[in-house]
Amino acid sequence: MASDGARKQFWKRSNTKLPGSIQHVYGAQHPPFDPLLHGTLPKSTAKMPTTPVKAKRVSTFQEFESNTSDAWDAGEDDDELLAMAAESLNTEVVMETAHRVLRNHSRRQGRPALQEAPGLQQKPRTEAEPPSPPSGDLRLVKSVSESHTCCPAESASDATPLQRSQSLPHSATVMLGGTSDPSTLSSSALSEREASRLDKFKQLLAGPNTDLEELRKLSWSGIPKPVRPMTWKLLSGYLPANVDRRPATLQRKQKEYFAFIEHYYHSRNDEVHQDTYRQIHIDIPRMSPEALILQPKVTEIFERILFIWAIRHPASGYVQGINDLVTPFFVVFICEYLEAEEVDAVDVSGVPAEVLCNIEADTYWCMSKLLDGIQDNYTFAQPGIQMKVKMLEELVSRIDEPVHRHLDQHEVTYLQFAFRWMNNLLMREVPLRCTIRLWDTYQSEPEGFSHFHLYVCAAFLVRWRKEILEERDFQELLLFLQNLPTAHWDDEDISLLLAEAYRLKFAFADAPNHYKK
Repeated sequence: MASDGARKQFWKRSNTKLPGSIQHVYGAQHPPFDPLLHGTLPKSTAKMPTTPVKAKRVSTFQEFESNTSDAWDAGEDDDELLAMAAESLNTEVVMETAHRVLRNHSRRQGRPALQEAPGLQQKPRTEAEPPSPPSGDLRLVKSVSESHTCCPAESASDATPLQRSQSLPHSATVMLGGTSDPSTLSSSALSEREASRLDKFKQLLAGPNTDLEELRKLSWSGIPKPVRPMTWKLLSGYLPANVDRRPATLQRKQKEYFAFIEHYYHSRNDEVHQDTYRQIHIDIPRMSPEALILQPKVTEIFERILFIWAIRHPASGYVQGINDLVTPFFVVFICEYLEAEEVDAVDVSGVPAEVLCNIEADTYWCMSKLLDGIQDNYTFAQPGIQMKVKMLEELVSRIDEPVHRHLDQHEVTYLQFAFRWMNNLLMREVPLRCTIRLWDTYQSEPEGFSHFHLYVCAAFLVRWRKEILEERDFQELLLFLQNLPTAHWDDEDISLLLAEAYRLKFAFADAPNHYKK
């Protein structure tokens, strides 16, 4: 009978955990208790004791029944947990941290501190009451401590239950500065970055001896327009790094160039040189942009530059393609004296004659420095270009075999389209503004015009792989490669192209055997 008595009094064994009382179940369908998911929080005056009271020993079934009659009432237990969670939070710390994050984000975006969102009213702040974030459609969730300590009137008027917000949707994102236009923020941030980069260039150029290595690192990702003329002169080797020596060097070089003109230019109609001059005279009107080239002053300047260079470099003489290399230098140097936003619309009629003469001399010397590194492109049979086109073919066959095989199947040889890429340094393939951005990086790369250009051409060809693979006809394929749709390209497109070219160079430049399978 002892066992029967034990069976009858089983309820005496559980004093702390009563049968039928609520136990929180944790798992996939029952996440840990979160006070934010409950609609109403208790007032601070209704705190329950945080330490559980030891249950009184029960001796009769009647007492057990009276103790467990309210076991399914979920009121007091939840209230106690809510009070414990709310008590552990500090209102001032939470709100101060939240607003500090918002202020830092606002400052990074170049916008003023957090302003009131349009259409929303912000309550006046007091010393005792921390600022509350905008509410309404923006769905910024209040902290538990703020809701717990708010005044009764506010809690009565705000009957909307609290919600957990893991991430704000795009439509509910708070726009700082009172604007909802993302392009405004992006342009502001962009201008801030540009201003910062410009300051770095100015500080570097203003020193007594410019660190050319550091200047190359800064210039790789583009050079700001105000400092581009001086930066190009330094990176091309035309001007010395020492600031005090630059004026004397400029004066000496300009005087030397005009001595060449006085000595050689009158012979342009001689029988020995008339063919060279005639070809130059024919090629210049074919150059782009037409709005610049067809100006009579510009035509005369380009004729003098190209003729003097051809006379002083008899090993190559003048070759079609060299004429295109004059334009970027001339445009960059003349934009120092003009306010033209578009490089294609430069008008030199308002530039003083003395300034034009100096720009002409600077353009000649910088172009000469460039051609010194790629002169084998323009000697007899142009062996430099032949070799680079062959290297391009091997490189493309290694990095994108389907494109290479597709060109081969349709009997399109690389010389038919890539010869011009090497001869004109892609100037006929992209707009002038993109060429200038491209040359920013070329001048900051070691052997940029002769070596890095190969990887740029490879990245440029693979850039059009989808369109190339869709063409099924020799004529259409060749026409596409000779007239690529780059008219609307900008600096961002060139930056992506350069990044891909750098990746290819990093993988293949120091391992030429990797060209071949």
